[in-house]
Amino acid sequence: MPTDAPEQLRQVLSSVKTIALVGASEKTHRPSHDVMAYLQNQGYRVIPVNPRLAGQQLLGETVYGNLPELPEPVDMVDLFLAPERTDPVIDQAIDLKIPVVWLQIGVINQEGAARAEAAGLTVVMDHCPKQEIPRLGIAKRA
Repeated sequence: MPTDAPEQLRQVLSSVKTIALVGASEKTHRPSHDVMAYLQNQGYRVIPVNPRLAGQQLLGETVYGNLPELPEPVDMVDLFLAPERTDPVIDQAIDLKIPVVWLQIGVINQEGAARAEAAGLTVVMDHCPKQEIPRLGIAKRA
């Protein structure tokens, strides 16, 4: 069962330091761009993932084509993808043992969430960290 209790969300967002944001966009009007900028401003390291933009720079970070290409481990993967496109990314997160898989608002994949949880990952689904951080009163990182 995906995590959505306030205390569990607070624990996730307080412990995570590095986030892979899958579906990152260079378009400033897109929610993924806004959320990436917000998370960076809150003190998280956010590594953008988008095969179309791989090798380019986005908000000061190099964009990677997929999770296995990331140059360092991440604590969480935040998915801005259509639900039917999330399975391969969830499977990569399982293979890479990324501790947290976060599916954005409207990104529902019960089967993928169950697979990730069975592999020992924490799953958050149908939530946005940009909304949860202020709602839960999580302080900006130094």
